Amino acid sequence: MNSIFHRISVRKFTEQTVESEKIEMILKAAMQAPSAGNQQPWEFYVIRNKKVIEALSQCSPYAKCAANAPVVIATAYRKECRIPAYADIDMSIAMENMWLETDALGLGGVWLGIAPIEERMKKVEEIIQMPDHLRAFGLFPLGYPAEERPQQDRFEPERIHEIN
Repeated sequence: MNSIFHRISVRKFTEQTVESEKIEMILKAAMQAPSAGNQQPWEFYVIRNKKVIEALSQCSPYAKCAANAPVVIATAYRKECRIPAYADIDMSIAMENMWLETDALGLGGVWLGIAPIEERMKKVEEIIQMPDHLRAFGLFPLGYPAEERPQQDRFEPERIHEIN
């Protein structure tokens, strides 16, 4: 099986602490994503607590790699800002920006989407104790990679087709 879920489920991180400055850069990159009506309907939870991270790693079959991450960022959007179909797209762009910045900083980041599966979203919201006005969207385990992962590079030239 060669799906992204298989690859990320075995992601390994070192126990090295991720510097707060790097996390701030990652979150700033996320907040640069365009949003519907310029609402910026996102909230972020930076989690270093091992018990909380372990609980989050049980939220879905492909979240197991979160268990060995030194940091997990949980993302959420504000319910009151939601425009049909746009909040999810906005958050997807924010998560992609997080992934690109994480890669640029030499960290290993994995985007684990939990929306729109209600059961997973509620589980994350309960574990983190998110307020009622927020909806969980995704988990982003990150840290210093324990191994080289060339598969993490999404650039695949054979998928580019030019028509002149």
